[in-house]
Amino acid sequence: MKHITALLQPDMYYHIYNRGNNRENLFVEERNYPYFLRLYAKHIEPIADTYAYCLLKNHFHFCVKIKMEEEFKTSWVAGTKKKNFNPSQGFSNLFNAYAKAINKAYGRTGSLFEERFGRIPVTKTAYLETLIFYIHYNPQKHGFIADFRDWQWSSYHALVGKERTRLKRAQVLDLFGDAQGFENFHQEMADEKNLAKLTDEEFDNETSQI
Repeated sequence: MKHITALLQPDMYYHIYNRGNNRENLFVEERNYPYFLRLYAKHIEPIADTYAYCLLKNHFHFCVKIKMEEEFKTSWVAGTKKKNFNPSQGFSNLFNAYAKAINKAYGRTGSLFEERFGRIPVTKTAYLETLIFYIHYNPQKHGFIADFRDWQWSSYHALVGKERTRLKRAQVLDLFGDAQGFENFHQEMADEKNLAKLTDEEFDNETSQI
C-alpha cells in the first residue's frame, strides 16, 4: 500500500505510522519510550484523540481521531499565544522534538525518522476494530515477544485496565461491546486461522515496508 501523505482532516480516524530512517532504532533505551509518550501528549492531545498505539524499537503505530477545530480552540489556555489548527503540523512537531532530543542525547546527526509519516484514513468500523487489534499484535508479529499482551509499550493494558488513561477507553471498548468483548476479539484474531486471513489484508502489505 502506498503511504498516504495528504493533510489530516478533522473528525476523521487515521492509522498513523512511521519508522526510523534507514531502519534505525527510534528507541535506544527503555527511558526513550516514556519520553516519546510525554512529547506525544504535549503535541498530539490538542489536535487528536488516541484510540490505540504501539511503540517498537524501530517503528510505531497509532490509531487516532482528529479533533474538530472547535474542540482545538477550547483547549487554548488563557494568556497563551493562539495557534492555527494544523493536525499534520502537530505530528511533524512531535517528530522534530523527539529527533532533536535523541540527537543531543546520543551525539548523532541527521534525520531520525523517514521523511514522511504514513497516514491512512479509516472509514469503516470493521477496519477500525481490526486495526486496533493489529496495532496491539505488532510486537508479536515482528518477533519482539511471544505474546503481544506482554508488550509494555502498547495501549492494550490501559484499555482493559481501570487506571486513569489519556486514551479514549470508553469509545474503544464500545466498539467491541465491552472490555470482555475487546479481549475476546483480540484472542480470536490471534488465532492462526484468522491471522492467515489478516496477512492478506492491506495492514500486512503496508507494514511489510517497516
